[in-house]
Amino acid sequence: MPQHVQNTPVCRDCHGFAWVAITTGTRHDDGTRVTVHVDCPACLGTGHAHPVRKQEVSI
Repeated sequence: MPQHVQNTPVCRDCHGFAWVAITTGTRHDDGTRVTVHVDCPACLGTGHAHPVRKQEVSI
């Protein structure tokens, strides 16, 4: 059976995992950890690659 390919290319920097939660090491009063959410700087948190513009060459 043929395999279907994704229509949207995945970001090459984050491989589709567009954001992560990083613990700071401190805790809230209820005991849960303080986390910081960080987006992928290449795809801006979308997880998809942006289309590449063709480079123009002038002679």
